[in-house]
Amino acid sequence: MSNKDERPNRVPTSDDVALLAGVSRSAVSRTFTAGASVAPATREKVISAAKTLGYRVNFLARGLSQQRTNLVALIVSDMDNSLRARTVDFLARGLATLGFRPLLLPTEPGEDVSYLIDMMLNYNVTGTIVTSDTPPAEIAQECAAYGVPLVLINKPEVGTHVSNVSIDTATAGRLAAEELATIGCKRIGIVSQRRASHTIGQRKAAFVATIRALGLDIAGDFQGAVQNYGGGAEAAEAFAESGIAVDGIYCVNDFMALGFLDHFRRLSDLRIPEDIKLIACDDIAEAAWRSYDITSVRQDPKSVADAAITALSRRLEDPEAAQPHVVIPVTLIRRGTTGASDPT
Repeated sequence: MSNKDERPNRVPTSDDVALLAGVSRSAVSRTFTAGASVAPATREKVISAAKTLGYRVNFLARGLSQQRTNLVALIVSDMDNSLRARTVDFLARGLATLGFRPLLLPTEPGEDVSYLIDMMLNYNVTGTIVTSDTPPAEIAQECAAYGVPLVLINKPEVGTHVSNVSIDTATAGRLAAEELATIGCKRIGIVSQRRASHTIGQRKAAFVATIRALGLDIAGDFQGAVQNYGGGAEAAEAFAESGIAVDGIYCVNDFMALGFLDHFRRLSDLRIPEDIKLIACDDIAEAAWRSYDITSVRQDPKSVADAAITALSRRLEDPEAAQPHVVIPVTLIRRGTTGASDPT
């Protein structure tokens, strides 16, 4: 009977590399440890032996033994929204560049998050970033109990032990309202959702407050179930059935605006922007497509992701230090739905 170490499908170990390279096991370990001291000749031998054997470092096992896996849990939902997808992409790439290993944990609003918490703790994650609409309080409590650094993106503050990164929702709502006023709109309709959203709720409140301060009329709030394409389509049907006359529409996000525009054009003889001006928020990639050409308040997903990664890194360096709530600025991008083009 052959020895089990001679099986062709056996995963090579650091001992195998050390034997083939003619070096100690500690030399193999140092070769694959960032910043560790190892002679160039030794490193060359180890790398060559590792390539010959097809050896790869088991970073998860190493991390568990060192009490730091460098796994960062990304808790996300609504990945059909291109803004969310781009944010997660920037997060994953940025974390990987710094030597972290992103662990994607998808969820849906209203879903039981206990299994996510169990998974994070079972994998001994180094940190957690929440971008979903999952209630952060339960996750924050568990992360605090087990000393896991936590960063929330566009979520309510839940304590000094948690870092927060948010877009400037007050400015986002104000810019949209002021733009509609500037281009002459007097009676405004809102396209929004019934499902709760912290960030959208804040930007909508700022929009309403500014509209009223400017002396304009909010003629109606036309809602869909969720802040996505389907929700926008539902809102368009509610608007068409209402018979309410407006000269301006504020969509709480671009994703809803896509559905609203497609179904508005099918259901109504009115035209955008000739009869009704429309403005939205987020500036997702589709907003610039010729068939939509949406004036929108832009939030930059890369800036949000970079700020979240920086906040996590600082939390790892000094878990007890107070960190400010980082607010990412927004800008107005003018396009065809308000009858204008941005000069850039």
